[in-house]
Parts: sequence; C-alpha cells; structure tokens
Amino acid sequence: MEVLVSRRRTRASRTRSSLALALGTALAVPLLAAAPAPTAGQHTVTALRFTVQAGGRTCVVDADLYRPAGVNPAHPAPAVLATNGFGGSKSDRGTAEIGRAFVARGYVGLVYSGLGFGRSGCLISLDDPRVDGAAASRLVDFLAGTRAADDGTKADFVTQDGEGDPRVGMIGGSYGGAVQLATASADHRVDALIPMITWNDLAYSVAPNNAMGARAVPGAFKWQWTNGFYLIGEGQQLLAPSLDPSRFNSRRCLHFVSRACEMFRTLNSGSYPADRTKELLAYTRSVSPVSYLGTVKAPTLLIQGQADTLFNLGEATATYRTLLAQGTETRMIWQSWGHSSGLTGPPTGELDLAKGNLESSYVGRRILAWFDRHLRHRRVDTGPAFAYYRDWVTDPARTYATATQVPALTETLYLSGDGTLVDSPRKVAPGSRSYTNWPTPTSHSESSLAGLIGFPDPPPYDTPGTHLAWTTGPLTAPVDVVGAPRVTVRVTSPGAERGQGSGNAADKLVLFAKLYDVAPDGKQTLVRRLVAPVRVPDVTKPFTVSLPGIVHRYEAGHRLRFVIAGSDDAYVGNRGVERVTVSSTPEDTGVLRLPVVR
Repeated sequence: MEVLVSRRRTRASRTRSSLALALGTALAVPLLAAAPAPTAGQHTVTALRFTVQAGGRTCVVDADLYRPAGVNPAHPAPAVLATNGFGGSKSDRGTAEIGRAFVARGYVGLVYSGLGFGRSGCLISLDDPRVDGAAASRLVDFLAGTRAADDGTKADFVTQDGEGDPRVGMIGGSYGGAVQLATASADHRVDALIPMITWNDLAYSVAPNNAMGARAVPGAFKWQWTNGFYLIGEGQQLLAPSLDPSRFNSRRCLHFVSRACEMFRTLNSGSYPADRTKELLAYTRSVSPVSYLGTVKAPTLLIQGQADTLFNLGEATATYRTLLAQGTETRMIWQSWGHSSGLTGPPTGELDLAKGNLESSYVGRRILAWFDRHLRHRRVDTGPAFAYYRDWVTDPARTYATATQVPALTETLYLSGDGTLVDSPRKVAPGSRSYTNWPTPTSHSESSLAGLIGFPDPPPYDTPGTHLAWTTGPLTAPVDVVGAPRVTVRVTSPGAERGQGSGNAADKLVLFAKLYDVAPDGKQTLVRRLVAPVRVPDVTKPFTVSLPGIVHRYEAGHRLRFVIAGSDDAYVGNRGVERVTVSSTPEDTGVLRLPVVR
C-alpha cells in the first residue's frame, strides 16, 4: 500500500510540474534541467519566510537563502536576488539552479517564489512595481541586515556599500525578468540587473499593433499565449494545494488582482470601445517597464531570445534604447533561445545552466563579467554594446557577432504590382492585387504552446486568396538581416473604411505582415515563426509597419518573400470579412526596408 500511494503521489507531482512547465515556467529550456548537486560543505541552503507589506497588502514570501562556506560578518560577499518565471516557484529546477550556480561562485543567493506562486502569498499582480517590486525591496532590506526573516534569521554577511545598502544584483527570466526593473525603479540600492527574455510593454505583448505610432490602439489579441498564462494563474490550486487564503480574489477571478482579471476579460471579448480600451492600455502599461524605466539607474544587461513569439526582440530593444538615452549603463545580447524554443534545448555552446556552462558559453561569460564588475568591483571588460547569435555559423567560438549599436535600415526593396520585390522604383510594374479574409483563420504561423507541451506544430501556411506575396529573384550572394525590417504600404478596403469611424477599435482593419525565406526547391520558411499583427490606423493613408526583429541569413540562391495575410490562427483578427487591395505604380508603391549587415 505504501508503494502504491508513493507512486500515485509521484504521478500527481509530475502532472503538476508538467502543467507548470507547459504553460508558464517561462525561464525557458536552458534553465530547466536539474544540475548535479554541489559538493557537501560548499554552501548551506536555509528556507525562510518573510511577511511583507506590498501595495497595501500583507504578503508572505517563501525564500531560500544560499550561503557559501566561509562567508560571515568578517568575510562578507555580494548577493544575487532571483525569482521564478510565471507559474514556477523558488523550487522549480530553473529558479533553484540560479541559487546553486551563484553560491558555487561565492555569491550569497536569495531565491524566492514570486507573489501568488509556490508558497508565497497574495494575488498575482503581473510584476506591478507597487506590489511585486515593493515585496522584492523588502528582501533587499533583509540582505542589508535591517530586517529579519519571520524566524529571526538575519543576514549580517552581505557586502555593504553603506549603512542599509547591500551589494546586490538580480537575475532571472520572463516574469523573473520584469520584476528586476520594477524593483530597481524605486529601490536604488540594487546594483546590477540581468533581465532575460522579458517584456517592455505588456499592452504590446498581449495585443501587438506593429503599425508605428499607433500604440494607442490595441492590435490583434495574442489569444493562445495570453490565455495559456491566464489558465496557469487560475489553476494554482491544482499546482499548489492548500493555498494561503490571501491568494484568492473574491471578485472577478480566482488568483489575479481584479484589474488583471478585467484585462483578460476585455481582450477575450473581442470588442474594444474607447473607454475600455483606455483602461486596458492604462493598466497594462502601468505594470510594464515602459512606464517606469525613467527611474531605473542600475546597470542593466538585457538578454533577449530570437526564438520568442511571446516577447520578441523589439521588447528588449525598446528598453535598451530608453535606458541608453537616459544615461543608464546598459548592454544587450540577442541569444538563440526564448519562449518559443520548445523542449529541444539550446544549441551547442549556448548558455545552459543545467550544464553549469557559465564559463564556457558566451552569454554565461557576459553574465559573470557583469556581476564581477558591478558586484565585486573588479576591473573587467563587460563586453560590447550589442551582440547577436548567428545560427548559420558552425564554429561555437564565432557564433556571436558584436556591434556598437543595433544595425540601421540599409537596403530598400519595392513592392511591384506583379508580385515581385525589386531594387528600384523604376522596375515597379503597375498593377493592383486583392485578397479577402474568411470568417475563420486561414493562415498559420504557430501553435504558441505546442513546443512547451511537446506537441508537433505544422509548418506555417497561407491559404490562396487570403493573402498577398511579393518575392525577390534568387539572391546572388548571402544576405544577413539583423534587426527589425520596416514596410510602408497603402491599402484600400471600402468596408474597413466605413467601419473605422465606429468608435470601437475592433472595427479597424487587421492584417498580418511577415517575411519568408524561400529555398531553391520552393520550400518556404517563416523566419522564427514571427508575424507583425497590424490594426491599420487609417485605411485612407499609407502606414508603416515595424516587423519583429530577426537575425537571419538568406543564402545565395534563396529568395526573400514579404507577405500580407488577412488572418493568423494564433491571434484574434478582423470582426468581419473585408476585401483588401494593394496597388503599385513606379511613382507610388510600397517600400520594404531591411537592416542588412555586410
């Protein structure tokens, strides 16, 4: 009987762990597998609880303190603070590995379950700086030695820069990334940040509108990703039984703060009248770095994933440019893996903490150097302003290229009326072509959660008659695109023109722009499965679309294909059926600009 019960408990535990991993652990594959246990005596791990006030709420925070052997008041060490990705906890393999990795390198580690997860209390508040940031700041108090854990434990062995000012850095991914910026925005005792694969503007993340200058209008609802995280949040009682009563909301939904519940309801309604749209955007931006980066002064190493349809490269780029402009020391790395990497793991040579390869991977060495410089005050090179992973380079020692800035737009192609992409307006053939979207989606870019859950995802496709494509001739030499392409185009759609004055943003025309790589045999690949949803601000005027950033080599003999589609099954698109026409003349045609690196 004991064996049977043990097996049942093991199966239940595995089910809970699998669901958390599938829908939201979100620190991605490289941090998931368990690392070998440290040698006995190298460090101690002490479970602690902290009762804190955050955002007008009383929350219990569950944490683990990692203390290296030999670190004491006479021999203090700097600290690293970290928390989990969405749906995880201090004990999941990804988060605990951070504690193990840095205590093994002589840092004090404090790893905690974020509010609303694991055994920490309070509602899920989407890394709100007034709540999640405030709670993390109380843990900085502990590292400063100015407050004790609930059991009386005090940390008097952390390096101090002044009275009540510990030497502390933060690292973590996704949900554990944005909280760093939220904390540092108000608590300037934080000395260094390493946010990985996280967001800049949650309003864009959940309903992206890639029409430049149109962020005041929600784009196409990213329903698969967003509802996946909603389910993992609402399913907390299945993943962590016997929840603290403070984790239950008596209104609107179970485990999120009420305004987050309303956000989910609005997005799923498919209707965006002006008053609800204003509230939706105001709330999502208030809990996003875009609203508070102005007060972030801690040196920041941003690491974003190229394989990421949840938080694409543009999110980190926006944060990077804001921090640079205000004088905050910052660097940015575009690594290979992100939320869309699935369960395959990182490529050879990439950062994989499960293998303990901080010293042997490019990104790992950059992380160590960042903390060496800002936490240990060593004179070390923290690396170039910008670095990016190239998957076409086979030598692991050369996969990263570096630059002083994100590459600019350098090459221009023109959308010809005959469906070709040409390099001069003189080569544009006059002509008009049209498509009509269907009531149901007819284009597929991705099944957002397929890789995390382990299900196969069919190749991207577009149904004939529901999209338009423009294609170059075969390339005579490789073309390396590094950055976010832009296209300026004019469309006509009489039905959409009549509907855009309704006062409901959902009545505006939606389309999806994307870039394919077409091989000599005709097989086409949607680069990283990325698309640019657009809610057209005004169908009577030209508009410019910023496509998601990519790092991709178009090999010689391949062709570049630009597509506008009427739908995508990973997003909520048009409310009605609309006919869309794109016309071209040598004097007035669409323009595609590419950031090409020679």
